[in-house]
Amino acid sequence: MRDIGFRIIKKSSNTRARITEFKTAHSIIRTPVFMPVGTQATVKTLTPHELEEIGFKIILANTYHLYLQPGVDVIKKAGGLHRFMNWKYAILTDSGGFQVLSLKDIRKIKSDGVEFRSFIDGSKHYFTPEKVVDIQEKMGSDIIIPLDICGTYPSEHSVTSKELDITLNWAERSIKAKKRDESIMFGVIQGGFYKDLRKRAVDGILSLGFPGVTIGGLSIGEEKALTKEMVDYTVSLLPENKPRYLMGVGDPISILEYVRLGVDMFDCVLPTRIARNRTLFTKDGPIKITKAIYREDFTPIEEDCNCYTCRHFTKAYLNHLFKAKEILAARLATIHNLFFMHQLIMDIRKSIEEDRFIDFYNSFKERYSGKK
Repeated sequence: MRDIGFRIIKKSSNTRARITEFKTAHSIIRTPVFMPVGTQATVKTLTPHELEEIGFKIILANTYHLYLQPGVDVIKKAGGLHRFMNWKYAILTDSGGFQVLSLKDIRKIKSDGVEFRSFIDGSKHYFTPEKVVDIQEKMGSDIIIPLDICGTYPSEHSVTSKELDITLNWAERSIKAKKRDESIMFGVIQGGFYKDLRKRAVDGILSLGFPGVTIGGLSIGEEKALTKEMVDYTVSLLPENKPRYLMGVGDPISILEYVRLGVDMFDCVLPTRIARNRTLFTKDGPIKITKAIYREDFTPIEEDCNCYTCRHFTKAYLNHLFKAKEILAARLATIHNLFFMHQLIMDIRKSIEEDRFIDFYNSFKERYSGKK
């Protein structure tokens, strides 16, 4: 696999937090980084230009959903996913495995792949590791995630072990299937909540030479303390010379925690989803903007926030928009929440650069949880 130019720019002296950098076909990615989720080739309610203005250089799209609608042939004819959605920076596409495997009643896992029915029209489909790589390459993804089995919680050791065997086999097949040199493929580390299986997963994935690693199979219903334990243990086994991506984590406190443990990349629908459901991030914790206390509050969501929403509108206006069921409400709330996430990442990077990450970590957590 090609060299992605990975380098460590700065490391925290008293945690595993770090700033790193690597190259994709469309942009240089500096970490820590949060990737907004554009499941259907769109980050809900926002234009690509608005995402660019906030400062994002990478977003995530979903192979499963785009394969079903509009179909990979349409995207290929459009000139690839970047041209189709008019996004000029990097795109990471997940394998669709999580979505397929969550369809418990309409899918069958086999050693060769996964058979499933479309949630749109019930039609039957079959994903193999080779097919999933082919779909992502046809879309022109910058970072490809191979098909894997994301287990359930709880799950027996014997079941998790068999699923890991399949995942490692599929990882090897995915590497052999990869043809497009412009794309990067990250290996997925599974193993459920068993340390011996996580160790076997890390050894297997590293032996295949992936330029980056994805920590999968977490945040699937388990207690946060268990998630933290598994992330801590898994990262402790990983070399320093590869980017580390933790799937499906996007609340501010969790991102802080996992940056401390050495994770570089994150994605989650949480910031955009809660925005559409009337919840806004602030440094003093999330607020529900439709509460009566905001009806005549003519201050911005956050006084020191420089997002478009806070520069032009008040809590009272957003309170009104949501209650009036206006589309603009979701747009303005989403702009603010994604700006908040991007600013959090920038503040984290600055604290690492200045070797004061642990102080920032403690002060942010105290204020966000209302203890200060």
